[in-house]
Amino acid sequence: MMIAEAKDSPAQSASGAAAPPADNAPVKAPKKKPKTAPNPKRQKEARQRLENLFSDRSNVWVIHYSCESFYDRPNGASPRITSLAVRSLDSAQTHSFSIHQVAERLQVPFAEIEARYDELERHMLDAYYQHLGAHRGMKYLHWNMRDINYGFAAIDHRYQVLGGTPVMVEDAKKFDLSRILIDIYGVAYIGHSRLEKLIEKNQIQPRDMMTGAEEAQAFIDGNYVGLHQSTLRKVDVLANIAERAHNKQLLTNTTWWQMHGGSLRTGLEWIADNKLISFVIALTGLILAIFAIK
Repeated sequence: MMIAEAKDSPAQSASGAAAPPADNAPVKAPKKKPKTAPNPKRQKEARQRLENLFSDRSNVWVIHYSCESFYDRPNGASPRITSLAVRSLDSAQTHSFSIHQVAERLQVPFAEIEARYDELERHMLDAYYQHLGAHRGMKYLHWNMRDINYGFAAIDHRYQVLGGTPVMVEDAKKFDLSRILIDIYGVAYIGHSRLEKLIEKNQIQPRDMMTGAEEAQAFIDGNYVGLHQSTLRKVDVLANIAERAHNKQLLTNTTWWQMHGGSLRTGLEWIADNKLISFVIALTGLILAIFAIK
């Protein structure tokens, strides 16, 4: 194995010794440590959003879906969808839509699914959008379903490619649990991949659940039943995590101080930035010190 030879930097002499910095060389300010504690304002707003969802839980669905990989697609074709699931946050009743179930209803042999995939996918998405149309105005709690790569827009686009007219879900009715948790607990509340790490830390049984990479491989392998089971399991897991966060029982890497020190930190930063307030506090402290000496 060849190893690239390191080049001398401009601050290094020909002999290899470090040269002294020039007098006019700019001094780099030390990098500030990124803030990982939650922002108090966003934390309060996120907790309120979660409270509102659980107060109206009979009108909230937890949603997830699986598809072929949306990476490594040089032709730009939209990834095909294999299964979708929506779970009532209130009753836990779940409606699912999957390729292999459609194939079974249409009496399409397993060996012919690949050849007739577009036809089967259209039937599956027809049923999914019929469900959306029958439950207009509902709220949807999801995990990272935010854009055309993976999300509501991706499902809508895929259905349009297949000749369908999607029932649109208003953005105001979509609630990203992954973003809510970041706002409540801070950006470093758990390691990556966040969902898998949360499951591990909270000792939630991941039975039948696949990672994103495993789902992509399962699609290649034609393991449509496994993909369906994984999708069903994920809506259960997301509902479980949401309920623990709502009950303030979700285990994360965020410390008590980070969770509850936000208001103090913000107040101190505001005082430091306000020269008049800083002067009044300092003057008050000086007067108290003088009286203490007397």
